[in-house]
Amino acid sequence: MLRGRVLHYLSLTEVAARLRRRELTAATVTRVLLDRIQTLDGRLHAFVTLTEAEALADARRADDELAHGRWRGPLHGVPVALKDLFDTAGVRTTAGTVVMADRVPEHDATVTARLRAAGAVVLGKLALTEGAFVEHHPTVTPPVNPWSAAHWTGVSSSGSGVAVAAGLCFAALGTDTGGSIRFPSGACGIVGLKPTRGRVSRHGAFPFAASLDHVGPMTRTVADAAAVLGVIAGADPCDPTTLRAPVPDYTAALDGDVRGLRIGVDRRYACDGVAPVIVATLDALLDIFRTLGAEVRPVVLPPADALIDGWIAVCAADTALAHEPFFPARADAYGSPLRALIEHGRALPATELARILLAREEFSGSLAATFEEVDLLVAPTLSRSPPTLTEVARLLGTWSPLRFTAPFNMSGSPSLTLPAGVTGDGLPIGLQLIGRHLSEDLLLRAGDAFQRVTDWHRRHPAL
Repeated sequence: MLRGRVLHYLSLTEVAARLRRRELTAATVTRVLLDRIQTLDGRLHAFVTLTEAEALADARRADDELAHGRWRGPLHGVPVALKDLFDTAGVRTTAGTVVMADRVPEHDATVTARLRAAGAVVLGKLALTEGAFVEHHPTVTPPVNPWSAAHWTGVSSSGSGVAVAAGLCFAALGTDTGGSIRFPSGACGIVGLKPTRGRVSRHGAFPFAASLDHVGPMTRTVADAAAVLGVIAGADPCDPTTLRAPVPDYTAALDGDVRGLRIGVDRRYACDGVAPVIVATLDALLDIFRTLGAEVRPVVLPPADALIDGWIAVCAADTALAHEPFFPARADAYGSPLRALIEHGRALPATELARILLAREEFSGSLAATFEEVDLLVAPTLSRSPPTLTEVARLLGTWSPLRFTAPFNMSGSPSLTLPAGVTGDGLPIGLQLIGRHLSEDLLLRAGDAFQRVTDWHRRHPAL
C-alpha cells in the first residue's frame, strides 16, 4: 500500500516518476506484480508465459542505472507485458495457435526491442484468440473478464485487456485488425489506442491480416498510452510499411486544453440500433467536452455497412497468406473458426477482392473529406454492453461487434477507446475518439482532458 493506494493500480506514469525519484525500486514493483500474477492468474488466465527470472534481472538492472543517474525515459523500470504474437528472443511466441506452440524466435520484434531499449521490464506473454481471430483455440483456457467472469473479455487481445484491468501489469501491447485492441479495452474498462496504420512497426508481430493490422498500447490512463506510444512509434527499416513522419512528444501534448476542438458525431451511425445506456453515455461524454470548450458538430459519415462485409473478405485473404506455412498441411490442428476463415480466403475470387479494395479506397477518401469539417469523431466501441459468454455464440450470428471498429481499420485511422461509464450491472462502457491520420497527439490530448474531469479510469474490478 502507498498512503491508502495499492501499488498495482497506480498509473504507469506515476510509477515511472516514483522510480525516477527513487521512492520505489523496479525490483520491488516487479516483485509485487509477479506475486499478484501468481495469486490471481490461476483464475484469470491472462498470461501464457511468465518470464519471472528475466523480469527480475531487468528490474535490478534498471535500479542500478537509475541509481547512477542513467534515465532511459518514462518506461524505465516499469513492468509491462506483450500479446503473445510479438516475437521475444529465446521465449516462445505462439500467436494463440497449436501450430506455433513450440516456436521460439531468435530475435525480438521491433516493438519488443524498443520497449527493452527504453528500460521497460517485460513480465511475459499474454493470451490471445487463435491467430488473433474470434475464438481461443479449443485446447486453451480463455482469459476471464475481471469485472465479471460470466462476461466477454473482448477479442483478440483478451489477455492484454484482462492483465491491465486486473493490475497485473502497467501496460500491455496489443494488435487491432478489426477491433482487437478496442474490444477488450472497452469490455475490461481500460484505455486502448489503435494508432494510424504504419505509425508503429509490425516487424516481428505474427500477422492476423497484414493489410489491416495495427499495433498499439493498452493502459489504464490516456497519459500512460501516450508514454508507451512515444517509445514504440516511428519508422522501422525492417517494416517498409511504417510511416517516416517524425514522432512528436505525445506526453507534451497533454495540456488539458480542448477549447475550440471540433468534435463530429453522426447520430444515425452512432445511435441507431444502439443500446440506450450506450447512447446516454455518449451524450454525457459530449456534454463534458462542450463544458471543456469543445464544439460538437453533426456530420454524415460515408456508408460503412458494405465495408464491414468487405473487411471479412480482406481479412480472410490476408489470413490465408499468413498461414501458408501451416495450412492446409496442418489444417486439423486449427480450431474451426480460424480454419473456416482461411478456407474462405483461399477460395476468394480475385475480382471480389478487387471490388472490396476499391470500396475501401472510396470510404477512406470520403472519411478524409469529413475530417476537413471536424478534428475528431465520436462513436461507441460496441453497440451494447459486453455479452455474457453464453450469449456470444448466439449473438455472433445476428450481431456484429465490427460496426464501430472495422471501418477504421479499413481506412487506417487512429482510434482511442476510453472508459466512459458503466452499465446497470456495473460493467464498463467504452467509447471511441477517431482522428485523421497521424493525429494521435490530438486524440490523446482530448482523451486526457476527459480523464482529468472524470474518474471512470480510476475504477477497478473487485478481485
